[in-house]
Amino acid sequence: MITHEIYMASDHAGINLRLELAAELREAGHIVHDLGPEAAERVDYPDFAEKLALAMKPVADARGVLVCGSGIGISIAANRFPWVRCALCHDVTTATLCRQHNDANVIALGERLIGPTTASDALKAFLATEFEGGRHAGRVDKLSALNT
Repeated sequence: MITHEIYMASDHAGINLRLELAAELREAGHIVHDLGPEAAERVDYPDFAEKLALAMKPVADARGVLVCGSGIGISIAANRFPWVRCALCHDVTTATLCRQHNDANVIALGERLIGPTTASDALKAFLATEFEGGRHAGRVDKLSALNT
């Protein structure tokens, strides 16, 4: 198993799933940076997506996990940062494809939409899957060029 440095954050609607996944990742031997929030009081997902993006920036091979109620808002916020390629995933297939084809470095999950088992399986697939490169590399390069 490859050990990853993983940054995690959520809003209030994703705190339970984030905490559960963080515990699983630590148990599996990954280095986990849990960026909060600490409590389930209402917070704004853009603030925590930004916190994760800024923490990941200096770490070239870091991976990120973001959780909100649907995963939609927090993924939109994360993708505002040029070094982030965040994919909203709902299952193992989407988690695998976002790594293989898009070289995603952040996975977004919706606590209100998928259960903890599906989320855990998707996250494991995300971490275990490598970018295929090849025909996909040029497309990922074009994504990066959009932000210059």
